[in-house]
Amino acid sequence: MNADLHCHSTVSDGQLAPREVARRAHAGGVTLWALTDHDEVAGQAQARSEAQALGMRYVNGVEISVTWASRTVHIVGLGIDPSNPALVAGLFSTRDGRAARARAMSDALAELGIEGAYEGALAFVSNPDLISRTHFARFLVEKGFAASTADVFERYLGEGKPGFVPHRWASLEHAVAWIREAGGVAVVAHPGRYKYTPLEFDTLFGQFLDLGGKAIEVVTGSHTPDQFREYAEVARRFGFEASRGSDFHAPGEGRTELGKLPPLPSDLTPVWERWL
Repeated sequence: MNADLHCHSTVSDGQLAPREVARRAHAGGVTLWALTDHDEVAGQAQARSEAQALGMRYVNGVEISVTWASRTVHIVGLGIDPSNPALVAGLFSTRDGRAARARAMSDALAELGIEGAYEGALAFVSNPDLISRTHFARFLVEKGFAASTADVFERYLGEGKPGFVPHRWASLEHAVAWIREAGGVAVVAHPGRYKYTPLEFDTLFGQFLDLGGKAIEVVTGSHTPDQFREYAEVARRFGFEASRGSDFHAPGEGRTELGKLPPLPSDLTPVWERWL
């Protein structure tokens, strides 16, 4: 089973429409796929329809932005009902405030001598309600202020950098509750990206488990091979199921393409077994 259960489309901060992401996943050999746009489920119907037309199995998905211990964590919801009222209302509340945050980021970048960042970022946005740091990153790369989107986050937009503006997202409790209310499974996305101490990580994983969270991403385009092994061990220690996903946003932007990740360690329980 070549599962890719984390990727993005133009509905959030990806560069391809949901049906185009489906075609790219299929071309990459994916056999079980989920589109997991940030805080939005508007692409699910198109993604499912195209996936099924191509002969891929499809799982509804979303990636919810959470504030935990004053930092941002992402929780993926898989197998959700995208029309569930509690989930829809929760995602709407989470999206609220992105425009004001984007204006503040633009002002911060202007203080560094980078003018017109808000308008520049909007040129990369399909849904203005979901303007994000990724859209600003693409603008900065286009204008030559950085070599890549990763370079932008390292120099300007990562937490603690001069263009970073914090935003209060959903709570971990609410995000997991919305996913469960919608019949889905909550998964901690790319834990290797979060800058927590070992004690903070243990607290995060313990709270997530107590709230009904079931899985973590082990093999993901956001992890290094060493982190594949590290979070496989975390899954064993906490009894989490394991997930796998490229975190694809656009051709050439990430570490890997759709469907090209190595398999999960054979002793872990894949989260997707429940949908086979």
